[in-house]
Amino acid sequence: MQTFEWIISLLLAAVALTALARRLCVPYPVFLAIGGALLAFVPGMPQWTLEPDLALALFVAPVLLDAAYDTSLRDLRDNWLPVSTLVFVAVAFTTLAVAVVARWLIPDMPWAAAIALGAIVAPPDAAAATAILRQVKLPYRLLKILEGESLLNDASALLIYRVAVGAAMTQTLSLSETAPRLAVALFGSLAVGYLLARLFPLIVSHINEAPSAIIVQFATTFAVWILAERLGLSGIITIVVYATTVARTAPARTPARLRVPSYAVWDTAVFVLNVLAFVLIGMQLGPIWSRLADADRLHYCAFAAIIVATVILARIIWVMSYNTALRLKIRLAGFHPRRPMARPTLQGGVLVSWCGMRGIVTLAAAFALPENPAFPYRDLILLTAFAVVAGSLVIQGLTLRPLVAALHFDDDDPVSTEVIHARSIAFRAALAVIDGDTTKEAKLLRTEYEALLTRVEADPDGNQSGELPADPLRRRAIEAARHAILGLRETETIGDDAFHLLEEEFDWAELGARAARIE
Repeated sequence: MQTFEWIISLLLAAVALTALARRLCVPYPVFLAIGGALLAFVPGMPQWTLEPDLALALFVAPVLLDAAYDTSLRDLRDNWLPVSTLVFVAVAFTTLAVAVVARWLIPDMPWAAAIALGAIVAPPDAAAATAILRQVKLPYRLLKILEGESLLNDASALLIYRVAVGAAMTQTLSLSETAPRLAVALFGSLAVGYLLARLFPLIVSHINEAPSAIIVQFATTFAVWILAERLGLSGIITIVVYATTVARTAPARTPARLRVPSYAVWDTAVFVLNVLAFVLIGMQLGPIWSRLADADRLHYCAFAAIIVATVILARIIWVMSYNTALRLKIRLAGFHPRRPMARPTLQGGVLVSWCGMRGIVTLAAAFALPENPAFPYRDLILLTAFAVVAGSLVIQGLTLRPLVAALHFDDDDPVSTEVIHARSIAFRAALAVIDGDTTKEAKLLRTEYEALLTRVEADPDGNQSGELPADPLRRRAIEAARHAILGLRETETIGDDAFHLLEEEFDWAELGARAARIE
């Protein structure tokens, strides 16, 4: 009963912190990090434990699938160069920088443990950054770069992490043995993720009840991760490929009455997992802190502070170096993107370099380290990882919004333009499907849709909601409109952001139509 009381109290506290964060316009993980740190010093705090092997599957798999599902493959292709440099080069550079600094501070730390620490703290969690950036006027391209980085850098960091942890446990590292395993893990994960994305929807497509469908979604997510791990593949790459593949086909198969509650449950689950991650790490810090002598505490804190500074500076150095080189190349060779987009600027480089906040993946990777005494310096690494997460969230998270204001970005809003264009095509498709119907209802509906079409096309800012009515005839029109926007996304006339906004509108219209039918 006491455990249950603690859970309820912590969840309510997290909701209160989230409300405060929203009022102050800062990412809610900032306050979760502060709250998690304070838990270490709460008297009578229960000591909950979690198997290290379970941490990555529990915390990372659902969060990553949720992010990957909403990722636009079109925008990833358009920005493949800056995203790939952040995913591979920036992660490797940060890992190496942290490992070198850790070894300089503690010469007795094995290289494998130092590299594991570097890989743990290397991948930024752009979710916190984009939560702020979506509230301000910002070039769309920067948002897509940060989201693409957040989705893929976990895979590169955790591949390094797996190798380093294995080397630390066996005290051997053979490149001739490791390289083939990494190659198999990479290509095998791509293949397995794609095949499972084609297989599982065939199984779940016959489930018509929302609770059952949502449970199966979570179960298959964990099943994909577990299967990948059992096969010696990368769970992260497999999940990303699985989610992005499913996202291309699921909207056409899933009815609104299943999709709307599913999205709500997934948002709640991601929030609860973030809360749980910070709570569990905070609980781990308490015993670690109590076991340390005063001199060791000072030493641990100094080590953690230096690593926080190293992580922040390493990202700034790499991003600004790349940004400078890219702007020089454009000055000499010109800028010729496949699709209209904002040019790289100095302000953009400064902003991306400051969006290095760490989050749930760093916490989960630190928690997943084998227990002491099997893994060297586990307590120090765990404390340092939490310090990097908390430090980056507080330092960068609280200053990001003022930085955006100081840089004076010009807002380009291609999503609104795409939404307006897609609405016009969708409503024309809705009119076409009822054209020729001479019933009184059809005439009324045509009049209403023609009025909607006129309002949408006369609204250059896209402020009209495009809400649709609900009756049997209108359901046919809604279905035609839905197929129209599916086709626009398939041909990449619109991106996933515009598609999901319109999908939500049509979902609520479909639900309203079904409610009218039931009544």
